[in-house]
Amino acid sequence: MRKRFACVWFYHFLPDYFIRRRPELKNKPFVLAVLVRGRKIITAVSLPARKEGIKPGMVTADAKAALPELEVIDEKPGLTKKLLKAIADRCIRYSPIVAIDFPDGIILDITGCAHLWGGEQAYLAEIETRFQTLGYHTHGAIADTIGAAWAVSRFEKQKRIIESGDQLPALLNLPPAALRLEQDVLERMQKLGLHSIESFISMPRTVLRRRFGEGLILRINRALGREDEALSPIRVIEPYEERLPCLEAIRTDTGIKIAIERLLGILCQRLVKEGKGLRTGILSCYRVDGKVEQVLIGTTRASTDTTHLFKLFELKIPEIEPALGIELFLLQATKVEDVSPLQEALWTGSDLNNTGIAELLDRIAGRVGADKIKRYLPQEHYWPERSIKPAISLDEQPTTAWNIGRPRPMLLLPKPEPVEVSAPVPDYPPMLFRYKGKVHQITKADGPERIESEWWLETGEHRDYYQVEDEKGGRYWLFRLGHYSGDQSKQWFIHGFFA
Repeated sequence: MRKRFACVWFYHFLPDYFIRRRPELKNKPFVLAVLVRGRKIITAVSLPARKEGIKPGMVTADAKAALPELEVIDEKPGLTKKLLKAIADRCIRYSPIVAIDFPDGIILDITGCAHLWGGEQAYLAEIETRFQTLGYHTHGAIADTIGAAWAVSRFEKQKRIIESGDQLPALLNLPPAALRLEQDVLERMQKLGLHSIESFISMPRTVLRRRFGEGLILRINRALGREDEALSPIRVIEPYEERLPCLEAIRTDTGIKIAIERLLGILCQRLVKEGKGLRTGILSCYRVDGKVEQVLIGTTRASTDTTHLFKLFELKIPEIEPALGIELFLLQATKVEDVSPLQEALWTGSDLNNTGIAELLDRIAGRVGADKIKRYLPQEHYWPERSIKPAISLDEQPTTAWNIGRPRPMLLLPKPEPVEVSAPVPDYPPMLFRYKGKVHQITKADGPERIESEWWLETGEHRDYYQVEDEKGGRYWLFRLGHYSGDQSKQWFIHGFFA
């Protein structure tokens, strides 16, 4: 497929922006200026000021002398780039590849996009109408190359859709500036009487190179499509990404659900063909007002089950605020993995397979948060905090058959917390303990189980652990740190809770 590009020129860019913010400026002469070496230099001029002879590059003092009612507005550093970025973000609905053409334009790679709007003519009209409605003056063009589209958008008033392969005829009558040449090169051409591209395009390349440098040859070749020109898009396209533009803005949950189902069907079909499965997915909803709503899902294992993935996104739909409507849906699989054949069950003797468990965990994670669900594997350590490690995935298998052989609490505190106890001495379990202001009378106890400090990792005293049960049936894991001492209040800790 032949590449096609669209260039949109905002030829009254910054003044239009300030008129949008301050409508009273519409019919008043004003300029934007920056401070350069102690003098304010005009960078942009409103249409009424331009008609009075005010031009960019003038000193504001001279301009005010010629037009006393002229209003001077300070241009903030970085404002132009920030505004162009916002405009480029709005154009994501028209193409996945959008780049900023500093200081007053944007470039879109529209290959394979225009047919969604009924052809290139309607496509370009849609973009221009959108920004004209917002108050911007625009002029766009479409061609096979960035150079040709750029030239026509700025220097051709009539024909703005250049047919494939017709770059040369479209450029012949345009001035040399249409090739984006340096100012010194344009001045030399002016002195030599080369007022159009036609006047020098047929000259031998050696002559042009000798007189005007390699830059001119490069610009000509790029405009004619003889050399590729790279774009620097505002966002990197994910390898697995699908988009769904909407002819009418979507405002309802039903419309959002239909969009998600369509995108998942297309995306999962691609993943299946390549033997991949989704682990992390992001749905971006581009609203009419320019804002973007995003929701994220994650799966415990790689999945291409559209029904399961849709259920995960369905849980997130209440978080999406469509406002005036959503005009583009973008689904990205930001993390994918190879899909392996079903493995044996997680637990010996279980009648659930890994897929069923994984999908259940995904649905739970969608409601309570993925960070609330953990799976642990054993590590070869006696010290309780080190005896387990978080599993990377549901399919990860233990690397050791390590088994202490003694019961451990279902909930292990990440850090032991001190408790106050009353206990016979020297090696008896406590009779009661106070934890978070509440007194627990101990009715049953088992222990002690002594666990020595792992001296090869760190120094410290041993722990004597007791399993205790209070009068209400609650079961706890307590320990005394080191040998008995008179100050028991500083020796005892709670480390876990049994089911």
